[in-house]
Amino acid sequence: MRRRLGAATIFVGLLLLNGCTTTSLPLPVDNPPLPPDIAPSQVPAPVAAPLRSDQERRVLIARLIAPTVRDREAWAGDLHAAFSRLGIPHAPEIYCAAIAVIEQESNFQADPVVPGLPAIAWKGLEERGKKYGIPKLLIKTAMLKTSPDGRSYRQRIDALKTEKQLNALYADMIAEVPAGKQLLGGYNPVRTGGPMQVSIEFAEQFARTRPYPYPHKGDIRDEVFSRRGGLYFGSAILLDYPAPYDNVLYRFADFNAGRYSSRNAAFQSALGRLAGKPLSLDGDLLRYDRGQATAAPSGVELAARSLAGKLQMRPAEIRRDLLLEKAAQFSHSPLFNRVFKLAEQQAGRPLPRQAMPQIDLKSPKITRQLTTEWFARRVDGRYRTCLGRIEASL
Repeated sequence: MRRRLGAATIFVGLLLLNGCTTTSLPLPVDNPPLPPDIAPSQVPAPVAAPLRSDQERRVLIARLIAPTVRDREAWAGDLHAAFSRLGIPHAPEIYCAAIAVIEQESNFQADPVVPGLPAIAWKGLEERGKKYGIPKLLIKTAMLKTSPDGRSYRQRIDALKTEKQLNALYADMIAEVPAGKQLLGGYNPVRTGGPMQVSIEFAEQFARTRPYPYPHKGDIRDEVFSRRGGLYFGSAILLDYPAPYDNVLYRFADFNAGRYSSRNAAFQSALGRLAGKPLSLDGDLLRYDRGQATAAPSGVELAARSLAGKLQMRPAEIRRDLLLEKAAQFSHSPLFNRVFKLAEQQAGRPLPRQAMPQIDLKSPKITRQLTTEWFARRVDGRYRTCLGRIEASL
């Protein structure tokens, strides 16, 4: 018998999505963990009967995936395993959030084809050559060397179709090509990969804080390009943190721009209003170099310092709180709360705690002008299409 799902059920799913968390990336030890934004006791009981067995859940996920996708059962199995390993609630609406991202990023291809990848690879090598004073002719000559798979490196570059192939190519070139370590050592242009286009840096950091649950021969970078690894790390970055949003659209924006970017963009908006100086709403509150906050103050930090008297905070205290920008704790910090309190007093009304990050997307793979907002709304549209399949699937 088909069970009818109303708006209340969809709302329940959003609440579950906003509150689910089992682990987070490391936080400063002098800031104790705070409770999730939505505690389990605050989540109403689901309207529809729960799925009781793993088999029922896998069948439902397969039905929520578009019927045109090949190997739906295999995709459903790996997505179910990712949710189970991460402790993410098994709910149709939350499955749809992950499914929407997979559709947008790869259309359910474990190793999606990247148009124009050979040209991108050649350009990257030439740029590295310029950096180290190696002539283009010398690079092309070096690429005539036979690689471990029997083809020359030039042949492999010209035949490139996927990031997994490019990743393997760079690993071989660093190890085998003359001057390869000088030219490419510590450098790999492949920063994202797999069916959810996960950041490899995120995957490696996440695996250091929580052991990767599957047996594997290669490193974590290699696992990102697999279906099971891509879904595991993609589900983690999308769902395995407490997001303080009342609309899943902003979680999709965070997936593209970085965790808590939508919350941080709202903070930038409130701070700029209070300081009388518009700030870029990009979700980055500090300056970073290779993933580490630099000592040089950002525009956000300077704006906050200019209000130190009103905020009743010293520069060191402002810096302390800004260092929490990628953690849930920032929402509860003195800086966050005082900025919003003063900005709301000035505005005479409540101000939103979420805003769309204003970021232009830049990548060799992107050939037209795209933004984080474009990405989030595209995924949101796919998410709502998936929600429409829930009633027919239960």
